[in-house]
Amino acid sequence: MDRSVEEKIHALATRVAEECNFEVVDMQLWAKGKRTLLRVFIDKEGGITLDNCETFSRRLEALLDVEDPITSPYTLEVSSPGLDRPLKNFKDFKKNLGKLVRIVTKEKVNNQSFFVGRLEGANDQSLRLSLTDGKGEVDIPVTIISRANLELELK
Repeated sequence: MDRSVEEKIHALATRVAEECNFEVVDMQLWAKGKRTLLRVFIDKEGGITLDNCETFSRRLEALLDVEDPITSPYTLEVSSPGLDRPLKNFKDFKKNLGKLVRIVTKEKVNNQSFFVGRLEGANDQSLRLSLTDGKGEVDIPVTIISRANLELELK
């Protein structure tokens, strides 16, 4: 899919989200054969409900029909990012300080590339985790993070 089309769709989704007091957390756009799949993940303080997803979906679909950035038939899916949501940027990390996270790195740090720990600090250069395996703390450069997600905590 053309990058400018993705950017236009993201701008439309962000506009709808702001009108609803939501945040677009992630967006995925795939061409599957003759159809296109558009997935939009939204969030807000206190979490997203099914009604929130329906409201957002109706509004975004109406706007997509008017603006027509997707020229092929498409399916729109709207949901919350889930309890194990991905952490994609500095804002996500700052918002989730103190929470349990799972991080996979492209390069080894202290002879490992998979970490589970409490997110103790975040800046634009690195993250600091207090590891759950009792091995202390580790600083992970943000440039080598392959994947980061919240880890489910059962209390």
